[in-house]
Amino acid sequence: MAPKTDDSPELEIRPATNESWPDLEVLFGPRGACGGCWCMWWRLTHREFEARKGERNREGLRSLVEQGEVPGLIAYSDDEPIGWCAVAPRESYPRIGRSRILLPIDEQPAWSIVCLFVRKAYRRCGVSERLIGAAVDYAMGQGARIVEGYPVEPKKESMPDVFAFHGLASSFLKVGFREMTRRSETRPIMRWYAADHGVPPRLEIVN
Repeated sequence: MAPKTDDSPELEIRPATNESWPDLEVLFGPRGACGGCWCMWWRLTHREFEARKGERNREGLRSLVEQGEVPGLIAYSDDEPIGWCAVAPRESYPRIGRSRILLPIDEQPAWSIVCLFVRKAYRRCGVSERLIGAAVDYAMGQGARIVEGYPVEPKKESMPDVFAFHGLASSFLKVGFREMTRRSETRPIMRWYAADHGVPPRLEIVN
């Protein structure tokens, strides 16, 4: 998938597991990556999310990994956690099915990439693209043949990082995704099809 470029750091990308939970806590920090989210936004209703924001969301994500679920991937540079990508079967994120602009485009089973978070010092140097590529590899390793993304394509050249947690459309395009539909001017639905590439995944994930 997304190859390393000259200005991107050396990375190891590993599944988030019970053993790596302390690293995820370090990466997300006391704010849970952003406003107490702890990457639970897509898994809860709006009312549930608001009621659980902060510590209860942290407990929710912690419970997932304790039960053996892998909610995403962690990127490391020199053994320091510096990036996150949430990826799971689409049905793991019920809010997608309730979103007017992100309703499923068909009934084909798909995995979804719903969130990216990269430490400030490592942004804009290709980490997101490599996390997206690793997420595709991981999903394929679990049997997926379609992976979806729901990125932002901003109207202006730059946008505040806090609004880019879905990822940028340009990052998904670099990894081989293609736009399928667009129900909002700035929010395409994009897909990566195994059939488009016809090659086995180049795994960058360390188990």
